[in-house]
Amino acid sequence: QVQLVESGGGLVQAGGSLRLSCAVSGRTFSSFAMGWFRQVPGKERDLVAAMSWNVISTYYADSVKGRFTISRDNAKNTVYLQMNSLKPEDTAVYYCAAARSLGTVTRDRSDCWGQGTQVTVSS
Repeated sequence: QVQLVESGGGLVQAGGSLRLSCAVSGRTFSSFAMGWFRQVPGKERDLVAAMSWNVISTYYADSVKGRFTISRDNAKNTVYLQMNSLKPEDTAVYYCAAARSLGTVTRDRSDCWGQGTQVTVSS
């Protein structure tokens, strides 16, 4: 059974930075594509960034391009989301997800989810 545990959320002022971490246990982390999603109350969970298992391919939502960076350390079974130049509209619960391929890092097809970590950006 795969378990994902996020950490690193918190309260930050606009323009600040946070780094989220997602530790993965239970199966071979290096075989998973990984993604970060975010969700605000009353809205759907949206994909923010994703990375293939071999680090070759990445995806970023237009709203975060140039500000967020996804990375992974397969030796530590951890995926990261570096968030810079944060805006109030980045406020959400952030979830990491594992999937079989980059193409299946979606709201409906990801295999495993973490419990989420709150990010709040004040203006």
